[in-house]
Amino acid sequence: MLKFKLLFLLILSLTKTQAQEKKETYLFSKDIAANFENDKSLARFQTTSVDFSRSGYYKLGLETWDKQFNTDTSKKRNLSKEDSLYFKSFKPVNAKKYIIDRSKNEKLIIINEAHNNSRHRVFTTSLLQDLYKNGYRFLGLEALWENLDGKDFAVLESGFYTKESQFGNMIKEAKAIGFTVFGYESTSKVRDGGKTREIEQAENIVKIMNENPNAKFLIHCGYEHLVEGTPGIPTWEKAMAGRIIEMTGINPFTIDQTSYSEKGTKTLNSPYIQQVNQEYSAIMVNKENQAFTGSTENSKKIDCVIIHPVTKIKDNRPDWLSLPKDRKIVKIENAKITEYPALILAYRANEYEKNGIPADIIELITDTEKGNLVLKKSDYKILIKNKDYKVINEYSQSVK
Repeated sequence: MLKFKLLFLLILSLTKTQAQEKKETYLFSKDIAANFENDKSLARFQTTSVDFSRSGYYKLGLETWDKQFNTDTSKKRNLSKEDSLYFKSFKPVNAKKYIIDRSKNEKLIIINEAHNNSRHRVFTTSLLQDLYKNGYRFLGLEALWENLDGKDFAVLESGFYTKESQFGNMIKEAKAIGFTVFGYESTSKVRDGGKTREIEQAENIVKIMNENPNAKFLIHCGYEHLVEGTPGIPTWEKAMAGRIIEMTGINPFTIDQTSYSEKGTKTLNSPYIQQVNQEYSAIMVNKENQAFTGSTENSKKIDCVIIHPVTKIKDNRPDWLSLPKDRKIVKIENAKITEYPALILAYRANEYEKNGIPADIIELITDTEKGNLVLKKSDYKILIKNKDYKVINEYSQSVK
């Protein structure tokens, strides 16, 4: 696990260059797979899993990420008797309701994501409207490279991970609701195992907090940056969240989405997912109103973990894409597609011309597959590309 995290830090310094080198941002799955086979670097599992995620291949992204650990997929995961008994002392509650209720008495919420898992971004997006009602006005994003003042959507140059549709949708939704969206990533090139990065991230957030002392903040970060206690990477000493506590004395409400997320191969899933067995994303709470965080000896110190249910495919798409209730299934007529395979990208009106992020992407290999986009009410430009990335059809689509 530690090796993976150290490798991931290495990628952060490379991603901007790699993104600029690619002629096409959104790729066919076969081309991503070919790039993976030709890439002999240690980071290929991580970069490829993000490539799959960015182009809409959720499961392939998870499967590729899992491959780096050489885990035996035939071996069933089991809990110890002690862990099982401990977990049974908690009961599931709806994660969204729990977070919104608790947010009323918080000033700073930090929620994380895995950078190859667009589901985490969809869940954070589903919180935005209710958090705004509860007084939250600032959304801080680790992945954002530019200031969005005066812009109501992200563009390709706004960041590396922000190129992914659900990340772009999160930014668009936040801006439309009224959030001030800001980036807080460190720009330091100091090589000290990430310690300076954690400090500078915290300093950038605290600066905005000090300028807006009465405001409430939501911070969306990657992986262990939300750890309040001892992070898994010793060279950090303290993670970003721990540094914020150190600088301000404010105790953030920290929400981990990554520890018990589903894997690309079902047998690799944590047994906790099966034990919860709910249709909704859950946070486990005991009689003392304490949330489950993994174990009684969890030195990382977070406030709660979300256990998302295993993805179900509905209308040929992941069911959680419709978690924001205003999204609808939009069928692509076969007559619109003259060549297969086809890559279909849906851009909000007037955003494609400004280098915007597509609201959704799907790939259709043959004419027997259902072409369903998941979009909210708006006007769109639909682009259809052939295997050579040539636009073979372009039309307008209104979703009401």
